[in-house]
Amino acid sequence: MSSHREAPAISKDPVADNTDSYAFVSPDRDDTVTLVANYLPLEAPAGGPNFFEFGDDVLYAIYVDNDGDAEADVTYLFRFRTEVRNPNTFLYNTGPITSLDSPNWNRRQFYSITQVKGGTDEQDETILASNLTSPPCNIGPRSTPNYPALAAAAVHELPGGKKVFAGQRREGFYVDLGSIFDLGALRPFQELHLIPMAAAPGVDATKDVNVHTIAIQVPKRELTRDGSTPADPQDPRSVIGVWAAAFRRKARIRDGEAHDVESGPWIQVSRLGNPLFNEVIVPMAKKDRWNALPPSSDSQFAQYVAHPELARLLPVLYPAAFPHLAAYTKARADLLAILLTGIPSGIIPGFQNFTGAQQADMLRLNMAVPPSASPSINGILGGDLAGFPNGRRVFDDTVTIEIRAVAGLTIPLVDTSYVPDAAAGLVTDIVHAPSLAGNPDLADRYQSSFPYLGLPRDGFHTPPA
Repeated sequence: MSSHREAPAISKDPVADNTDSYAFVSPDRDDTVTLVANYLPLEAPAGGPNFFEFGDDVLYAIYVDNDGDAEADVTYLFRFRTEVRNPNTFLYNTGPITSLDSPNWNRRQFYSITQVKGGTDEQDETILASNLTSPPCNIGPRSTPNYPALAAAAVHELPGGKKVFAGQRREGFYVDLGSIFDLGALRPFQELHLIPMAAAPGVDATKDVNVHTIAIQVPKRELTRDGSTPADPQDPRSVIGVWAAAFRRKARIRDGEAHDVESGPWIQVSRLGNPLFNEVIVPMAKKDRWNALPPSSDSQFAQYVAHPELARLLPVLYPAAFPHLAAYTKARADLLAILLTGIPSGIIPGFQNFTGAQQADMLRLNMAVPPSASPSINGILGGDLAGFPNGRRVFDDTVTIEIRAVAGLTIPLVDTSYVPDAAAGLVTDIVHAPSLAGNPDLADRYQSSFPYLGLPRDGFHTPPA
């Protein structure tokens, strides 16, 4: 998965598990950037009576680096507070929830946003908003009879042209989870697998699950190092690095009566820049450590990017499909650029998202590249410079893009002597049309306006997986 159960420790702490991070130029407000961080993986819609929510004891953060040192220059911090109206009922709601202040909604969440500008030496903190309301979970036609209205009411306008939302949404990340972790089987090509089976369509394992989303939309000028609005894709000031994280207090004491006491500094327990980095690149024994470190420490993991395990496994699992990949022994300069430094100018015509020599796992977004009028879910590999790995949009098929890159499709960008295997340009875990317009299965997962992820599935109508 993108980062849904990627490390042993955080898989036991879903409320703090950063599952996906996104950063893209807003398609309907192209003078802004939308930053999204998702948490709580694989939410079953029928999750009552204790429906999913953010953690009051977790500090959630979205970071922006605008000078290439892999240190945050702009930070958005989110803290949540839960209010129980009636402690004498076991019910989440005692009747239909028709508004965000409905007396029937028994367990509400509120949150605050703090903006931090500047590096570690000098910081300027501003509370952007307090006591903003999160929407309820989407329970069903009786409890949440007009969920679209509830969700819309939870999109809050902030001063300076910002918007924010924090609440349940439809899972936007799609993957054939049951197949891909069954010894790397890709159903559309599994007749070529070492343990062959008949080819079959991929199964979208996350089609009917939800997630909890924190999304903030910010004018571009607030994210650049000098307050300018990016206009030239070749200008280094147009590129930002983005990642998200979650923190818990260092000490936690249980008093035996379910009244936990937490104290001490905030300790990072989860983070995510590029999808699948910790999931697929970092070895299992180092995954928990990776989650605790800042991106500026990622050079110690560069060896796993330069020689990824998956690139060695693909020729073994698909013996006839990847002879060129099997013979390639050089360090993967293409993956080092895509995942750890950004792509320099001169490699892809009209594009760069290079942040410098500092190796760090961050989404790198060139804010001067406008939104695509005909977006491809395959991003840059599909000829769409506004898509992954130029930032990441909510609908980008990051699994296909990264599998094809690891399979050698991007090696010729940096090594013109290499000829990719034919399979490298075809391999995927789920077969989708390359554009959203041709994707009825994906259309209702997203929306054209903030926060861009679609409405969550409700528990009444959604069948169990």
